[in-house]
Amino acid sequence: MPSLPLLVLLLRATFAAPAAAPAPPTAPEAPAPPAASTAPAGEDIDPDGLLGGLAAPPAQPATAAYLAWAAGLQAEPHPEAGYRFLDELHAELAPVVAAAPGRVEPLLIGRSVRGAPIWAFRCADPLVAPGAPPPRKMLVFGAIHPLEWVGTEVVVEALLTCARQPVPGVELTFIPVLNVDGRRVVEGDLLEGRDRYRRTNAAGVDLNRDYTVHRDSRAVWRHLIPDRYSTSPAPLSQPESQALDALAAAERFDVALSLHTFGGYIYTPWAGHWERPPDRAELVALGHLMEQAQTGRPYRTQQLSHWAFFFRGCGMELDHLYAKYGTKAFLVELTRSGVSPFAPWTWGEDFRLYNPADPTPDVEGATRAISALARHLGGQARPHAAPVSPAKPPALPTTPMPWAGVQRALPKRPRPVAEPAPQ
Repeated sequence: MPSLPLLVLLLRATFAAPAAAPAPPTAPEAPAPPAASTAPAGEDIDPDGLLGGLAAPPAQPATAAYLAWAAGLQAEPHPEAGYRFLDELHAELAPVVAAAPGRVEPLLIGRSVRGAPIWAFRCADPLVAPGAPPPRKMLVFGAIHPLEWVGTEVVVEALLTCARQPVPGVELTFIPVLNVDGRRVVEGDLLEGRDRYRRTNAAGVDLNRDYTVHRDSRAVWRHLIPDRYSTSPAPLSQPESQALDALAAAERFDVALSLHTFGGYIYTPWAGHWERPPDRAELVALGHLMEQAQTGRPYRTQQLSHWAFFFRGCGMELDHLYAKYGTKAFLVELTRSGVSPFAPWTWGEDFRLYNPADPTPDVEGATRAISALARHLGGQARPHAAPVSPAKPPALPTTPMPWAGVQRALPKRPRPVAEPAPQ
């Protein structure tokens, strides 16, 4: 059964008015054309024109351009000590990129509605023995929805772990923030003391309803709550979705993890249809592998459309990656909310609903799960990658691999005292 915070969120989302589209803190809500002059305050999109020819897929390493771009950012104090703001995030990643050439490579995979760069980071062992088989490929990305910050923290920590000790036989690609414009807006909200529910990109589109597969639901509930079964105006209508799709088409990932909050679940396809996927047993086995890497109260593996009998997720990235590219895709709902019955000040906060004040336990547990899955993939030969239909995704070998614990790449940053957990 869904937890109480999830039920509250669902009822609120069902009967509340649609959220307003994000906008820069000092600009109108309406989206602006993609040009440097429309960037959110504090972001220099293209210093000295260094990013001019680097956005077209397939993405190519752009180390010099990234380091020059990151050098123009300025991290400032902010009210969320448990999280990194975007400028702070890149200030931490830039030295890692500079210190590990060939091991960590930044990729400019596209631009947002407002023209902001969308950065990915490829991490792999540059010392590959002659004749070694092609590496398995794994994608980890977060922040499709701008209020969901724990996923970005997990992506960064997993990247730092990989930078310190790459997983043999696996090439990992990390996208800390896909919805860059929305993230900047939420940062502005926090700095100005505003509490706003934000779910869309700068064009007012929910990016996780913008993909190509299962856009039309067959569920009878669509007649009762049609707004919650809606999708974007057209498949891949947004530049952020196009960037992710182009990357997936170029790389043909074996496994992908899309990190969201909240709920404490590891979701498998399908999201848009009730039917079971043909290789459900393999998906569940990989989900259980990630569960076993967590300590305490691990997340549960479940098919997303079976979360509740009335729920279907139409046009989601989960079904898109699985059906279009044969990728073993998972949607991970991190944390079980930051709302505490013992902390009344958290009850009405949109940001805290999704993000606990101290995300450390979830970040560490999810990082271990990512490492476990990557090491499992590293022991397998890469199969031939080919497009598949939704009805017949390719099989993925499931030879068990012993999991070895991971170490944090950098010393642990100070965190605030955790709030009491819900009972």
